[in-house]
Amino acid sequence: MAAQQAAEVYRRALEQAHRGLPAPEDNCLPTPAADVAENVSLQDYASVLDGVSSALDEQHKDLAGLRARVSLPEETIDDYRIVPGALVETPASVERRAAQDGVVHSPVADNPDNSVDGLDGGFEAIPANANLAVDREQLRAIEDRQRQTAITLQRSLLPQQLEQPDDLLTAAFYTPSANHSPIGGDWYDVIKLGASRTAVVIGDVAGRGVRAAAVMGQLRAAVRAYARLDLPPHEVLQLLDSLVAEIDPDQIATCLYAVYDPETNHLGFSSAGHLPLIVRDADGAVGRPEVSTGPPLGTGGWVHTSGTVALAAGATAVLYTDGLIQRRDRDIDDGLAALESALAGAMGSPGEVCERLQRALEVTHHDNADDVAVLILQHPSRTGREAALFSKTALELPGEPSDAPRARAFASGVLRGWALSEELQDLGVLATNELVDNALRHGSPPMRLGLRRTDQRLVIEVFDANDHLPRRRKAKSASDAPSGISLIARIASSWGSRRTDGSGKAVWCEFDLEAS
Repeated sequence: MAAQQAAEVYRRALEQAHRGLPAPEDNCLPTPAADVAENVSLQDYASVLDGVSSALDEQHKDLAGLRARVSLPEETIDDYRIVPGALVETPASVERRAAQDGVVHSPVADNPDNSVDGLDGGFEAIPANANLAVDREQLRAIEDRQRQTAITLQRSLLPQQLEQPDDLLTAAFYTPSANHSPIGGDWYDVIKLGASRTAVVIGDVAGRGVRAAAVMGQLRAAVRAYARLDLPPHEVLQLLDSLVAEIDPDQIATCLYAVYDPETNHLGFSSAGHLPLIVRDADGAVGRPEVSTGPPLGTGGWVHTSGTVALAAGATAVLYTDGLIQRRDRDIDDGLAALESALAGAMGSPGEVCERLQRALEVTHHDNADDVAVLILQHPSRTGREAALFSKTALELPGEPSDAPRARAFASGVLRGWALSEELQDLGVLATNELVDNALRHGSPPMRLGLRRTDQRLVIEVFDANDHLPRRRKAKSASDAPSGISLIARIASSWGSRRTDGSGKAVWCEFDLEAS
């Protein structure tokens, strides 16, 4: 009778899970003694139970204990097949026999004729009509539905369309692991910052399934928020490290965060346990920056550092997760060498580079054992008319009262030479005056004025040696004419400030060319 009740509970649980409904409000499910199929290893069986337990209600945590009880030594589960009239060990019998001699016995091997006699109460007979055999198709359907749910969540949390910066071309691809393998927490993102700067990030959350995808979504949202602060890469990782520990003390993740600055044509980056980025120069030379990598996020107690690598015109950078280069039959160093070799010959647009890397490293939906995420950045070489749309120049300022008129005259000549509209020229000269005057009042020499245009915007930036960031203040009265940052905020499309390397800052504003 006990076995019949147990079989009924388990059967109804599977039906509920198959229909996507909560598990029944019954007691702990019995150990499923029926094998899914002949010649299935116990490790595979435990994996199936993992899938079933995820589909059932949270209250049935006891399945973890049941799975542990069927995690036997390396052998097949043939001896545990159920046929009408066969014997099955119940959880109670497992505990009794384990307490006696520490060994879980096979009911078929120990008792080939399926007799109840002489088993000392260790097994219970299962009537022929108990129908306790686990249906392979049901379990497979549950597993597939869970996997598809995780993939849907994963894809919905990844960028639906990459942001395209003014100065860079980008492309990416994500490929989940092979069929019937739980997906991981791979992710990537491109974030446009102010002053035409661009942040990029790629990461891999440890673990599999919906949980890993959910943590990945939280990290991606956090990175986008932290990126808006325009912090150095290592400071962003420090914030993420604390966040991962708050999400789950037992959770870790690898991450590589980088910021491209068109003023210097350099990529500043920091890595938390992630694989190194790889850069191919315009001349075809491929290399990895020699910068120390910190431990994964969530470990705590580590001060991350930032490094830089040149990304000149014609250069391409590749950020990726371990699924791209790791194989069961290949060492990771060999995988890195294969990636470098493939990148050396992968010419063309970022999208074409993605396709060639996929082919060269044999990334398919059917064979890869792990998720694969790849993000490509390319600083295109521009010539002729296109090159004229991307220009920059600078003026060094000693920090004297005469700097403001000098800066106005310099900006007026440059903007006229760039053939901008008269309205935009006037706004640009006015913004230049206010930024330089603000630096003279509240900053420290030496100073520098930078003017930069792309095909989409005009950027005006003033650097000084004081790291105190300006804030927009409310006018004391309605009759006060706006000036300084308040005036900049009114006339510019956007503005901002950030601390620079060392002990200085940059204050910038930009104007959309289409709006001029």
